[in-house]
Amino acid sequence: MDFIGLFLFIILMQPVIERGMMEAARARMLVQMENKRSSRVILLVQRQETMNILGLPLFRYISMEDSESVLRAIRLTDPDVPIDLIIHSPGSLTTAAEQIAAALVRHKARVTVFVPHYAMAGAALIALAASELVMNRDAVLGALEPQIEMYPAASIVSAVERKSAAEVEDKTWMLADKARKARKQMKQKVLQILSHRMEREDAERITDALTSGQWTLDYPLSVDELKQMGVAVSTEMPIEVYRMMNLYPQPKELRPSVDYIPAPYFKPDHANRE
Repeated sequence: MDFIGLFLFIILMQPVIERGMMEAARARMLVQMENKRSSRVILLVQRQETMNILGLPLFRYISMEDSESVLRAIRLTDPDVPIDLIIHSPGSLTTAAEQIAAALVRHKARVTVFVPHYAMAGAALIALAASELVMNRDAVLGALEPQIEMYPAASIVSAVERKSAAEVEDKTWMLADKARKARKQMKQKVLQILSHRMEREDAERITDALTSGQWTLDYPLSVDELKQMGVAVSTEMPIEVYRMMNLYPQPKELRPSVDYIPAPYFKPDHANRE
């Protein structure tokens, strides 16, 4: 009975021990990266999680609580200390993203945003607030298209403009009015953020491209497309960023969808073998 009790205790404590070891590894990696870059490192990582009961996918977005935590970290950083923000998010609340972006723009020292995989929707606005944007060669940003009741603002305005007044219901008129205001507000906010990092003319061109409604909210803008717009993007990603992301794994499912041998592979040197 003592053996069974000890076994059950170990089984119950295993998740707690693993969590503690993971948090300790994250703290060590944070300190290592901060010492190497002489900066404050902030991570903003949202993963797709799985609900325990029904097994349904649940996406986490940047919330007001996330915004408060990031703003607190920025506030605790001396104005002359650089900030490195690692962001990995499928989106965010607009207000939360705008708060973080504005705080990064106001920070006096260098602000570098690293996007190892993707920063969609409002998370893209945070990425654009950086004085230096670093992305993996295959990473993407999302377009900045406001949504009104789950519909793209540009699509609502376009639908109303194609119909006569008699064909449009009062609710649709109201949605269209709200959509126009949302697009104007988004354009003003993006232009305000970008104008702190580049010339006004360049900021206006990039803002028009990102907020014109030519792309859907989930359209992945590649590094090449961003460069064509005029966005300055570096692909020199520090190895510490990838190591940090390995410490924030996707919650495991019952069946893995990807599997490989976790070791570097090199092209065989046939000439030497012969």
